[in-house]
Amino acid sequence: MRLFGPLYDRVLAWSAHRRGPAVLGGLSFAESSFFPIPPDVMLMPMALARPRCWWWFALIATVGSVLGGMLGYLIGMWAIEAIMPWLESSKYAGAFEQAREWFARWGFWAVLVAGFSPIPYKVFTIAAGAMTMNPLGFFLASFAGRGARFFLVSGLVAWAGPRIAPRLRQYIEWLGWLFVLLLIAAILVWQFH
Repeated sequence: MRLFGPLYDRVLAWSAHRRGPAVLGGLSFAESSFFPIPPDVMLMPMALARPRCWWWFALIATVGSVLGGMLGYLIGMWAIEAIMPWLESSKYAGAFEQAREWFARWGFWAVLVAGFSPIPYKVFTIAAGAMTMNPLGFFLASFAGRGARFFLVSGLVAWAGPRIAPRLRQYIEWLGWLFVLLLIAAILVWQFH
């Protein structure tokens, strides 16, 4: 069953679409406050499809993410009591408590590291608002962390992408199914650990 090859081709086509940057900005905004899919899934194919524009795409993702992070901050500051029942019943409850501990210990640096890492960033934006972190510090840490991540990802894909794209397309089915198996294994380990 060929599933990942056609999907790969479709994502590359979407990423080259003239509205691709707007979709990237919207996805980056939403992911930082409430949406579960990271903008990298759009950023990487866009940088691969148009490597000369990699820096522009990284900037769009960074600005959208920081603005979305500010919305997450406001949600945490003004609506934490309203969302706590949902948060406690969701898969993010443990991450939220961890984020609160990190804020108590490291503040600015916790946001910077969370912005760069694959940790769900929305958890940190909401936690920052709930703990009323200094808004300027939050903004600067978000911009530095998210910017570093998106510029690194986009730059690497633009640099290496044109050389590996033909080979990647050749093995995309194997890589896709390998990723699915690794994801299932990670979920099982997480559930039983």
